[in-house]
Amino acid sequence: MKILIRNIGLLVNTETVPVAFRAGREMSTLHNIENAWLLTDEDRIAGFGPMSTIETILPGLDEEDNFIEIDATGRLVFPSFCDSHTHLVYAGSREIEYVDKIKGLSYEEIFERGGGILNSARLLHEASEEELVEQALDRLNEMLMYGTGAVEIKSGYGLSTEDELKMLRVIKKLKDISPLSIKATFLGAHAVPDEYKGRRQEYVNMIINEMIPMVAAEELADYIDVFCDKGFFTPEDTDRILMAGMKYGLRPKIHANELDYSGGIQVGVKYNALSVDHLEFTGDEEIAALKDTETMPTILPGAAFFLNMVHAPARKMIEAGLPVAFASDFNPGSSPSGNMQLIVSMACIQYRLLPEEAINATTLNTAYAMGLSDELGSVAVGKRANLFITIPVPNIEFIPYAFGSNKIERVILNGELY
Repeated sequence: MKILIRNIGLLVNTETVPVAFRAGREMSTLHNIENAWLLTDEDRIAGFGPMSTIETILPGLDEEDNFIEIDATGRLVFPSFCDSHTHLVYAGSREIEYVDKIKGLSYEEIFERGGGILNSARLLHEASEEELVEQALDRLNEMLMYGTGAVEIKSGYGLSTEDELKMLRVIKKLKDISPLSIKATFLGAHAVPDEYKGRRQEYVNMIINEMIPMVAAEELADYIDVFCDKGFFTPEDTDRILMAGMKYGLRPKIHANELDYSGGIQVGVKYNALSVDHLEFTGDEEIAALKDTETMPTILPGAAFFLNMVHAPARKMIEAGLPVAFASDFNPGSSPSGNMQLIVSMACIQYRLLPEEAINATTLNTAYAMGLSDELGSVAVGKRANLFITIPVPNIEFIPYAFGSNKIERVILNGELY
């Protein structure tokens, strides 16, 4: 099937020579085309340009039987958002802990009481794979309608070999049935389960000697992750787990520096992590470590907002020449939303990114943080046809400005209309 979108008010984030990501000052650069057209062919972007050039492609379309035409007058067309950090496979919710947070309990205090990640682990253990698939698919479908076309999903609510494998099998099923592009990350080192309290090294040994080989044997994960932070796993634990995972071809993506200066960023850089995520506690030393590396700093504003935490120094990072990605951290305990339009607004309002920087941070740079920037994240010929068409809006600034509404009218994923 071919889709021709005509009269596009603004075609956003186009590339004639694709780049892997944008960093520093380049993050404020968006190549847009006013009054544009775009053509998809099957699941790919086949061409685009100003309306003054549309006559060059029309003769070949007249003879097409399977051809859809869309008039996008007054509308914007974007590459779909890429959400490079979520935990959206979970059972139930944790709104009671939300009330505990209102009363002043910290993330660590709730965890020590058996809440947080351990609470989600108990609920997940009781749920079947079928129930988890059904719940996660509902979340993915909602994210789709808010403009997300690709998502990374982590395990980490299993905390046992059996349940971690169950989570990853659920993610594998979602890859088969969802139109979104999905990457799976093994996060057995999300927390130390109750039965290993005071015996963290034994749990780390089980991750290394039992979980990782079984995950690899079933080809269930694309990446490996560790919660390297205060009260969870140390840089030394992280070092051991990442080395073991890399032996099986699993590239690291690390939870780092959410709760304190943990050393997680430096460990991530040491092992060429695809991304280091959270980063609330990031200083000059961490910025210097990230400079001129292949590791994408990824900020998760939903979690900082929900937990009322300090904000990662996004502006300082960009001004130092780093790239920055922004993702949702969709999870039941600290960021129960996968709305990437809201993440764009938070990036601008709370972290002082320009709208252009926020769009790069949620499309091209997050695609890179998923290992997909050669396929997604911008409008380029040959890239996958993952796009969304807005309602009539005046400009890109309106997207973060109108933070309380869904501004998307149509979604195209893999060349199919939704």
